[in-house]
Parts: sequence; structure tokens; C-alpha cells
Amino acid sequence: MTFIDERTEDGVTRRSFSVSAAGETVPAVIWAPEGANGPRPLVLMGHGGSQHKKTPGITARARNFAQKFGYATLAIDAPNHGDRITREEAEANAREVGARVTGQVSTGWTPERLKMMAQRSLAAVPEWNAALEETLGFDFVGADGPIGYWGVSMGTAIGVPFVAQQPRITAAVFGLAGLRPNAPEFEAAANAIKIPLEFVFQWEDAVAPREHGIALFNAFGSAEKTMHINPGGHMDIPNFEGASWERFFVRHLGTAEAPVKTRKLVAAE
Repeated sequence: MTFIDERTEDGVTRRSFSVSAAGETVPAVIWAPEGANGPRPLVLMGHGGSQHKKTPGITARARNFAQKFGYATLAIDAPNHGDRITREEAEANAREVGARVTGQVSTGWTPERLKMMAQRSLAAVPEWNAALEETLGFDFVGADGPIGYWGVSMGTAIGVPFVAQQPRITAAVFGLAGLRPNAPEFEAAANAIKIPLEFVFQWEDAVAPREHGIALFNAFGSAEKTMHINPGGHMDIPNFEGASWERFFVRHLGTAEAPVKTRKLVAAE
């Protein structure tokens, strides 16, 4: 594996690379403590619709996980997102998603939309599997550490079928998504998930109606599962939920070495 670029800042090293899956080149990025040597817990983070693997929320969370708990964090660009599309296409995606999130346009589950979402998830699952396999060979991660998954909104739409078939993952955070009508494969994937999970949901979400969110939570086959419901819309998850996700992962994945000393050092791109 040759990393495309490597940057270190405040005790965290970010490395960009790519993997091949089903004829596609999939851009990926991984954060880990500076000078890390595995094994260590690994968290896979799925971004939301119109976002990308280095979106600010994922970047901040990954850096925090590395500094506080010694975690490695992996993210990839979903199909038709990030570095896999042009800037113009990304801007069009952002406008379309923004209109749905704010309720400016209907989020009705048309057959065409359901088919598109199912196809995207079908394509993303082998890509996540390929990225995970590559990552477990990195000496600063190792193949023996526990693995978690985090992803809300589209990160849940893709994450549910991915986690359902990936036995290495032992804990997951989902949210901002619902049990879609006329989507038996998605419901079956939720039923198949038995690991501990935390599910975050917004009560006035214009993208995922509340009854669909509750139905998805009920569909998960996990004996240990918790649903956090907050007032507000799709983009209004309270900041305190981040602390809950931290506690959840530390409880189920543990930690690696003590937090690294932070210093500013930026390597050449």
C-alpha cells in the first residue's frame, strides 16, 4: 500500500489511500495517533448524504478519538460522493439534500428513490469490506483490535446492510434514518444485527418520519440497544450526543495506549 498523502498535526496522523472493489477505485482516509503501532480499536465512520470522507464532523471526531482513546478511524467516499464526483455534481447533491433536510421538497419514498438507495447500499458494502481488509494490514492498526461502526442518515442507510454481514464489527452507532416501506432486504439486515448499538433520532426530522425511525429501532435484533430521541430537525443533533458516543465505544471497544502528547507538525502533502 502506498499512501497518497500523509499529514500529522496535534499528535494525530491522517493518511489518504484508495482501494479497489468491483472495478471501482474507492478513496479512503484513516486517522491514528502519531507514531502508533497496533493493535488498537478501529472505528469505521460513514458520512451522510452530499458529504464526504473528510467532512468536518468526521474529521473532528476521528482526531478526538485518536487523541483521547488511541483509536484509529477509517472513512471512505460513498458511491457518487466526495472525490468520486466532480465539484459541480457535489454542489448539485448538496442543494438536493439540503432541500429535503429543510422540508422544502417532499421526501416521499417513490419506487425510483427506493431503488436508487438500495443500489447505492449494494455497491457500498463490498467497498467497505475492501477498505476494512486493507486497513487491518496496517501496522498502526493491526488485525486483532475491536471494531466499531458510526454512521447516521446515509451512514445508517449504508451501514445497516454493511454491519449485518460484517462479523468483525462488535458495536455500532446509527441514527437519523428509518425503516423504509417496501424494503424487505433492509428490514432483514436490521433484524440480523445482534451487536450492542446506540440509535440517535430527531423528533421533527423531515427526512426520516418519527414512526419510521422507531420502526427501525424495533427491527434491530440486538439485545442491547438504546434510542436517544431529541427535539429538532435532521441537522439538530445536540452536541452532548457526541459524549454519549464516546462512552458507548469506550464501553464496548476499550481504549489503546494513553493519550498522545499533542504538538503541531505538518508533513508535506
